[in-house]
Amino acid sequence: MKKLLILLAFISTTNFSTINAQEVNGSIYFENSDLTVVKVHGTHQERGYAVGYLLAEKIKDMYENYLMPAFGSYLSTAKLILSTNNHIAIDSAYIYEAMSMMQGITDAGVSMTGVDYVDLLVANCFLDLENLSAKKLGLSNGCSSLMTWGDATLGTPEEGKTIISRHMDWSDDAAIIRNQVIVVHFPTEADEQPWLLIGFAGQISVLSGLNNSGLTIMQHMLADNYASGQLLKGYEPIWFTLRKAIEKKDFNNDDVNDVQDVKDAVLSNLNGYADSYIVTALAPATSGHDTLIAAVAELTPDAPYFSLRNNKYPDSIPGDNLYAANWAISRNNAMHFCMRYDAVRNNMGDGTGIGAVENWRIMKEYSSSCGFGGTGNIQFMQYVPEDKILRLALHNSEGTQACENDSLVFNTNDLFTLSTNVSEKQNEKALYIHPNPATGKVFVYISNQYINSSRITIHSIKGEKFNEIPVTSPKTDINNLKPGIYTISLIHKGDLIAGEKIIVK
Repeated sequence: MKKLLILLAFISTTNFSTINAQEVNGSIYFENSDLTVVKVHGTHQERGYAVGYLLAEKIKDMYENYLMPAFGSYLSTAKLILSTNNHIAIDSAYIYEAMSMMQGITDAGVSMTGVDYVDLLVANCFLDLENLSAKKLGLSNGCSSLMTWGDATLGTPEEGKTIISRHMDWSDDAAIIRNQVIVVHFPTEADEQPWLLIGFAGQISVLSGLNNSGLTIMQHMLADNYASGQLLKGYEPIWFTLRKAIEKKDFNNDDVNDVQDVKDAVLSNLNGYADSYIVTALAPATSGHDTLIAAVAELTPDAPYFSLRNNKYPDSIPGDNLYAANWAISRNNAMHFCMRYDAVRNNMGDGTGIGAVENWRIMKEYSSSCGFGGTGNIQFMQYVPEDKILRLALHNSEGTQACENDSLVFNTNDLFTLSTNVSEKQNEKALYIHPNPATGKVFVYISNQYINSSRITIHSIKGEKFNEIPVTSPKTDINNLKPGIYTISLIHKGDLIAGEKIIVK
């Protein structure tokens, strides 16, 4: 992808949006009160449009009730930094994707007065923007990861396979908690592969993510380096670097997709990054050498810009394990162990017998807010690439942290399967809604194979359940819907088969 510095003066949003009006290339795969999972397919622009359309209300909520209050009067400065040559460098594909997302939001009937695609880009690189100004946003973010593989998992059900568990710690803001998403991308670009992000509505970049090859990547803050980023450095935002590392089929063109792709992606930015970050990366055990399976990178805006460690680094974590929290370990050989780091290394024995269950337990008891009396554990996740199992616990709107809650379990084979419905005629879909947009009355058509033991559920965009209707015929009429955006889902024998978003005017 060609890398551009954002030049607002030369890009016409109006002309672009006229050209880009299109069908929605995506659908809601899963939704409950805490999480929405969407699948989108096509080009960058088509996927951006679909995300904007499907998550319009949630994106608006995140922007107006979290991002704008966080930035306050600094928002205009942040947009100016993004809009001025040589400060922040974002690939052109992502700029167009953000434009398309803005158009999708508009076409979904959601008004965001005074907001444009640059605001969406601010939301995707606000960690970087915070450190390019003397003003600090007071963001409360931390995170930690534990990776185990090889000898560490022998004798457990995982038997040598790789495992990563990760806490995503943030401010427990209500807008963040009610707008958590997984977005699964199916690119049509020849050099890209299916990948997903775990984050928040409006993200097109990667804070936590993985791809169809099993390569997994997570970002933490490096909290004990206080160097400020400098203007005119052309920094690539960290979340976009991480997206490229998992989105590309083979970032470094060495014919394999492993941790070396992540290393080369972060090393490609010669000026370092606008703020200080820790990145953890894990690949399946079949990648071979330990250095290709797991790594921790410490990245900063001042020299040394990059510091890498693997399981051979003398960081006091035994065996085939790597742990990262928020202080420097390998950078300048700091060996700066925080309370969580000490708790983990002192409670993992000789580093063996750590399967998925034990890995999760160690992280819950010794690395989470639940373990040391803190707050703000927003997401607690675990991925076992070879088993295709993604486990995700979430902070809920009732105030219970992720580490206190039961987890959802997804099979990534299912997540990375694009329904054949995308290429079928509308009347062959499991669920087809007409008209859309509608004015009070909607016709819902159900494929014959789902007529028995099925029901239709109707939820508001915020997840509130309005109605549930048993399916008794191929067509169901839904009347008297008030203006708004709804999700209509088909449930068959307890399983979510399909979901569609409907706009009622």
